[in-house]
Amino acid sequence: MSRLLVGPFNRVEGDLEVMLDVHDGRVASAHVNATMYRGFEQILQGKAPHDALVYVPRICGICSVSQSVASARALADLGGLVMPPNGQHATNLMLATENLADHLTHFYLFFMPDFVRPVYAGRPWHAEALRRFDPQAGEQVRAATAARQRWLTLLGTLGGKWPHTQAVEPGGSTRAIDAAERVRLLAKVREFRSFLERQLFAAPLEAVAALDSEAALWAWHAQSPMGGDLRFFLTLVRDLGLETLGPGPGRYLSYGAYPQPGGGWALPGGVWRAASGATEPVALRSITEDATHAWLAQAREPLYPLHGLTRPEPDKPGAYTWNKAPRLGGEVVETGAIARQLTSGTPLVCDAVQRHGSTVYTRVLARLVELARVVPLMESWLQAMVPTEAFCVPAELPDEGSGIGLTEAARGSLGHWLVVQDGRLANYQIVAPTSWNFSPRDAQGTPGALEQALVNAPVQAGETTPVSVQHIVRSFDPCMVCTVH
Repeated sequence: MSRLLVGPFNRVEGDLEVMLDVHDGRVASAHVNATMYRGFEQILQGKAPHDALVYVPRICGICSVSQSVASARALADLGGLVMPPNGQHATNLMLATENLADHLTHFYLFFMPDFVRPVYAGRPWHAEALRRFDPQAGEQVRAATAARQRWLTLLGTLGGKWPHTQAVEPGGSTRAIDAAERVRLLAKVREFRSFLERQLFAAPLEAVAALDSEAALWAWHAQSPMGGDLRFFLTLVRDLGLETLGPGPGRYLSYGAYPQPGGGWALPGGVWRAASGATEPVALRSITEDATHAWLAQAREPLYPLHGLTRPEPDKPGAYTWNKAPRLGGEVVETGAIARQLTSGTPLVCDAVQRHGSTVYTRVLARLVELARVVPLMESWLQAMVPTEAFCVPAELPDEGSGIGLTEAARGSLGHWLVVQDGRLANYQIVAPTSWNFSPRDAQGTPGALEQALVNAPVQAGETTPVSVQHIVRSFDPCMVCTVH
C-alpha cells in the first residue's frame, strides 16, 4: 500500500487536494480535502436580511447568479412573496445563461484538454484531440471561448453585469426588458444555438434531445464518429472505457430547475434511485450536515441546515477537510446535470445510467444533453415575456421568521437556509452542490460520492497525478469556492 497526494488540481474552481491509498495499481481509498475556509456564514450573521443579496454572489465568480437566486428565494420564502411571470422568466434566463456557460466551459476548457496529455500519444485519435482541445491552440477551445464570451453578454442586458449581478430580487428582476431588448436577446440565444449545432453536436438541438436510448445514441455516433465534439467524445468513451470509470452512489438529488409561472418546473426535481429507476419527492427535513471529519465544530448529532452550525475548529482530531458531509436521510447522494436529467425523465440519460450508473461518461453526456434541452426553453421564455407588464414586486420582509431558498446551479442542488430575529440574520447556512459530491466521511465512516467514485481507479506506474483520477474529479465539475463559501 502506498499513499499519493494529488493536488492542488488545475482547471478547478478553488482549492482541492485528494489523498489516495494505492494498492496493486488501483485506488483502495480516497480522502477529499477542500483546503480553504472562507466564512460567509459568519459574515452574514447580524446583517440586515436584504444585505445577503450583496454578499452571497461574491461566494463565487462563476456561480454568482446561482447564489443570488437561492438567496432571493430564501428571502421570498421569508416574506411570502411570489414573482410576477416576467420576473420568473427573467430570473430563469439569467440562471440558465450562467449554467450553460458553465457547461460549455467545463467541456471545452476543463474536461477535454486532459485527453491531449502525452499518456495518450499512442492513441489513434490523439492528434485530432490536440488539434481540437489543446489548451493554448486548440481550434475548438478557441471557438468555444469566443462563443462563451458572446453568450455571457446576455447577462449584461438581463442583469446589468456579470458576475455578482444585483438584479435578482425576492420579488423578481429589477432589470425590466423592453421589446427591442427582447429581440436582441433572442438573436443572441440563436447565435449560441448555431454554435452548438455546428461545433458541439453537428446536428440540430432537437435531434440531440430526441435521442431516446443508448442504442439511438450509438447509431447516431456511427453516422460520423468524428463529426462534432460530442461524437468525438463518444469515440473516446469507447476506446478508453469511460463508461466504467468513476461509479457514483446510485442516488441522485435535484431540487427542480427553472420554476414556471403558475406552478411546475421546466426540469422537475426529486430523488432518482438506480435500484428502482423511479423518482420520489425530496424530503427536505431529512437533509442534515455531519461535521465529524470537518475542521468545524460538531453538534451532538447531524443538523438540519435551518439549525446548522458553522464554527471553525482547525485543530480538530480526525478532521481532514473544511467541507461538511451533507446527507439525505443519512444517505450519500450525487447531484448535478445528471441528477436533473434523471429526475426530469430524459430517456437517453435514464437508459445510459441504468446500464452503466453514474460514471465519467454519463456525467458528461448529461451535461451536454442539458445544453440541447435548455436552449430551446430559453427561446420560449423570451417569447413569453410581456414587456409592458411588471418584472418585480416590492419585497416587504418581516423582522422574525425563517426561509429556505432552493435552486439548481450548473453543478447541482444549491440550498440557502436563513433565520431572522429582530430584523437581523441570526443564522445563514449554505449547502452547495460540491458540498454534496465532495463530502468527507460521515460519523458512520461512509465516504462521500467522489470518495466512493475514486475507489478502484487505475494508477499507472510512476504517475503522480493519475490521469484516471483527473477524469473522475473533473467529471463532477467541482466548484470548491462554493463548497467552502
